[in-house]
Amino acid sequence: MSEVTFSKEGNIGIIFVNNPPVNALSQAVRAGLQSGVEQGLADNDVEAMVILCGGSTFIAGADIREFGKPSQPPALPDVVYFMEDSPKPMIAAIHGTALGGGLEVALSCHFRIAAPTAKVGLPEVKLGLLPGAGGTQRLPRIAGVKAALEMIVSGDPISAQKTKTIGIIDEIAEGDLKTAALAYAKRIVTEKTPLRKVREMAAKVDSPTQFEDFAKSIARSKRGFIAPFKCIEAIRASVEMSFDEGMKQERTLFEGLRQGTQSGAQRHVFFAEREVVKVPGLPKDLATRDIKIVGILGAGTMGGGIAMCFANAGIPVRLLDMKQEFIDRGLGVIRKNYSNTVAKGRLAQEDMDQRMALIMPTLSYEDLKDVDLVIEAVFEDMAVKKEVFGKLEKICKPGAILASNTSYLNIDDIAAATGRPQDVVGMHFFSPANVMRLLENVRGAKTADDVKATVMKIGKKIGKVPVMVGVCDGFVGNRMLGKRSRECGFMLEEGALPTQIDKVIFDFGFPMGPYAMSDMAGLDVGWRNRKAKFNELTKREQDNNLLDKICEMGRYGQKTGAGFYKYDDKRNTTPDPLIEELILQHSKDRGIVRRVITDQEILERALYSMINEGAKILEEGIAARPVDIDAVYLYGYGFPAYHGGPMFYADTVGLKNIYEAILKYKDLVGAEYWTPSPLLEKLAKEGKGFYSM
Repeated sequence: MSEVTFSKEGNIGIIFVNNPPVNALSQAVRAGLQSGVEQGLADNDVEAMVILCGGSTFIAGADIREFGKPSQPPALPDVVYFMEDSPKPMIAAIHGTALGGGLEVALSCHFRIAAPTAKVGLPEVKLGLLPGAGGTQRLPRIAGVKAALEMIVSGDPISAQKTKTIGIIDEIAEGDLKTAALAYAKRIVTEKTPLRKVREMAAKVDSPTQFEDFAKSIARSKRGFIAPFKCIEAIRASVEMSFDEGMKQERTLFEGLRQGTQSGAQRHVFFAEREVVKVPGLPKDLATRDIKIVGILGAGTMGGGIAMCFANAGIPVRLLDMKQEFIDRGLGVIRKNYSNTVAKGRLAQEDMDQRMALIMPTLSYEDLKDVDLVIEAVFEDMAVKKEVFGKLEKICKPGAILASNTSYLNIDDIAAATGRPQDVVGMHFFSPANVMRLLENVRGAKTADDVKATVMKIGKKIGKVPVMVGVCDGFVGNRMLGKRSRECGFMLEEGALPTQIDKVIFDFGFPMGPYAMSDMAGLDVGWRNRKAKFNELTKREQDNNLLDKICEMGRYGQKTGAGFYKYDDKRNTTPDPLIEELILQHSKDRGIVRRVITDQEILERALYSMINEGAKILEEGIAARPVDIDAVYLYGYGFPAYHGGPMFYADTVGLKNIYEAILKYKDLVGAEYWTPSPLLEKLAKEGKGFYSM
C-alpha cells in the first residue's frame, strides 16, 4: 500500500497518510503529499482538501532512518510552500501528535482542526536542530512570538486546548475526527471562507527587548547548548525580515546546526537511548518473568526513591526495614517528595494517594515471600549484603529475582551467598532514584538470561534507561570516574586548586565539578570507600591523602557546612583559604614543586583517563558496546548531551589525538597511570573510532 493516497468524498479531496508507526515524513510521504495536492488541484470536482493520517497519530516528525543522510527531493520546505499556495482550501485534521515537520505541514494548511486529545510541538531543539521547514517563521506569525519562543526553545508539545487558545488550531473536533473534518471543510466551501496563509501574517514582539530577555531567562537551563539560542535567532528573523528572507535565515541556521558536532552528539543520544535496551546475545523473543509485586529492603533515601519508581508505574511495593522509626522516616520523605510534586501542579492529589497506597511498609521478611523481585538497598558492606541475601534465599519464592543496588561490590560474591545464583543480579539505581534515569543492571557470571531480559524490561517500564553491564570494581560508571578522581587529586598536588578544576569540568558541561560534587554527596562516603580500598592503592595514591586530612577536620561537605568549600545556611559556596593552604602545604611536604596547570591539561587528564578506562572496559567485555558506556554517563553522571557521552566525544576529538596525549601524560605522570589501552592504541593507529571499529 502506498504511504499517501488520494480519494474523494463528495467535493472534498482526502489526502491520507499511512506510514506506520508514526507517519514519519519519509521521502515517499513528502512526495505523496505533493502528489495528493496536485491531484486535488487537477480535479474540478474537488473544492477543498483534508489531510488525514492513519494509525494513532498525525505526522509525528521526520523519518529517523534518514538522519545523517543526504536529503532526497522533494524537500519539505518546498512541499509545504506548494501546499500553502493551493488556491483550494487545505485543512489539516490532527489526532495524536503533530510534531516537527508534522506541525510544519499543518501550519502550511489554511485551516486546522484537532481531536481534543491531540498535541502539537516542534521538538527539533532536542536533537540540536531547529525547525527547518518554516516552523520558526510561521509559528510566531500565527501563535505570537512569546508562544513560539516557549514552544520551539523547549521542544515540548502543548495540548489541543492550548493550541486553540493561542490560535494554532481553529476548531476542536467533537466525535469522529474524519467526520468533523469533512463537515468543517464543507462549511468552509459553502461559506466561501477566505484562505488564511500563515506566511502572510505579521509577527510582532511584545517588547523591544523580548528576544534578549528570553535568552537571559534560559541562559542557566540551556547552558552549553547552541541550538536553543539559534532558535531565538531564527524566530527573531520572523519579526525583522520578510517571510522569504526569514526562510533563508532559518535554512542557513538549520544547516549550520545540522553539520555541527552538537547536533551529531544529540542525535547520537536519541538513538543511544533506544539501542541500549537491546542486549547483545539475548533473543528478542526471550520470555521474561512476571513482575507483579516488588520488595525493597531499606527505607532510606535510596530505598524510598526506588519504591517511588515502582509505585509511579503502578507496581505494588513491600518496603522493609528493621525499625519502625526507619519506616516512618522513609515514608515521610516519600510523602514529602510526592507532596512537592503536587504543589508544583505536576501530579494530582488523587494520583499521589494511589501511589502512596501501593507502598506497604513492613518490619518482617515474611512479607517478602510472594514478591517477584526484591531489591536490597542496605548498607554498602559485603558482610551485610551476604547476610541479607542468605535470608532472602530462604524467604523468597522460587523464581523470584534477587537484586542488589550495590554501586561497586562484586555481584558474583553476593550471589555465592545463595543457592540460586541464576536469580541474582545487580540493579544499581542512581541517587535520587526517583529522579535519575540511569539503571545500571549488572549481570553476574551465573545470572540467567531471562533474569537479564526481565530487569531490562522492568527498567524501561519504570521510566529508566536500563543498561546491561558486567561485574567489575565500580561497574562501568564508578570505575571510570575513579580514574578522573585520581588525576584530579594528582593535579591538586602538582599545581591546580579545586576551584580551577571544578570550573573546567563545569564549563565542559557537567552539572558541577568533582569537588563541588563530592561536597554535595558527602566527603565521608568517599573517605569510607578510600579506607576500604587503601591496600589496593598505589604508593602515590596512598600518599595523596588530602581527603583524609579534610575529613579528619570534621569537614564532610555541605551537610557539615564545610568540605573542599565553605557553605552558608543556604548551602551557597565559597572557596576556603584554609583548604588552599592545606593543599599548598601538602605539596611542600611531599616534595612536589607546584607548577602552572592549564585548563586544557585539566580537561585532557580528567576526560582522557576516563576514555582510556572505557576502552579497557570494552576490551574486557564489561560493556558490550561503546553506546552502553555513553548511556551510563549521559543518564547517570551528567555527561553533557551535546558531547554525546565519553566514547562518542572521543571519536569527535579523534582517537589519534587522545592516544598522543596519553603518551604525553605517560611521560609526565607515569606509565602506571597512563598506558594506552590496547584497543585505543589499535583504533588510533588504524584511523578508526569507537563507533567505526
